[in-house]
Amino acid sequence: MSVPARARIVIIGGGVIGTSVAYHLTKSGEFDVVLLEQGELSCGTTWHAAGLVGQLRATQAGTTLVQYSAALYEQLEDEVGLSAGFKRCGGVTVARTEDRMEQLRRTVATAAAYDLECELLTPGEAGERYPLLETGDLVGGIWLPGDGTANPTDLTQALARGARQRGATVVEHVRVLEVVVQAGAVSGVRTALGDIKADIVVNCAGQGAHQLAAQIGVTVPLHSAEHFYVVTDQIEGIRPDLPILRDPDGYTYFKEEVGGLVIGG
Repeated sequence: MSVPARARIVIIGGGVIGTSVAYHLTKSGEFDVVLLEQGELSCGTTWHAAGLVGQLRATQAGTTLVQYSAALYEQLEDEVGLSAGFKRCGGVTVARTEDRMEQLRRTVATAAAYDLECELLTPGEAGERYPLLETGDLVGGIWLPGDGTANPTDLTQALARGARQRGATVVEHVRVLEVVVQAGAVSGVRTALGDIKADIVVNCAGQGAHQLAAQIGVTVPLHSAEHFYVVTDQIEGIRPDLPILRDPDGYTYFKEEVGGLVIGG
């Protein structure tokens, strides 16, 4: 195994962010791109991501970006021959209190301003959308039909293939030891297999991004945090097109997974 001596752009990290950067750089005409992954693609923080693709964000720019992402995931298989595991199943968010319901009404107004389909639900209508739901303690909810889920590992592989097809080089099992700086500017990276000279280095190292940047005096405001999710056995009545369920008052989300549920906090 070897690494090239030089590349215009080096990307550190082969998770969903690193492969997306490589995909979009090559799509925009940058072909001299090398992506380095210390293990295998998606083996870091990507593989256990929830894969929720929620359309509505706090800003119009963020909302537009997720809308673009969902559209990309839907057509990626036709382009590169690998599925991102994306399904547009919709999303239900419920409110247990009047205060939360007021927030959801504001969410509906925000969605209208961003030209995003979103509707208010009564407790009964929320139960119709999500038959497993206990509705006796609900005030109401909202329905976002454009929400969906993707498989993070499949998505990473599809983006990597798209980048490779346009000329990017992806090297697995190579650890980046440090970013090399000369005269106050980045000049490349030092790896366990040798140095690579580069004009641009993109830090997509996930949990290692903070430490890698700190070596050269750059602050990346990122840290690891413990989080949990539960994967259930198969449950009668669970179907593949079951919507995402978000319960912000209970700090939980629910999504279908091979006939059961993934429940995260």
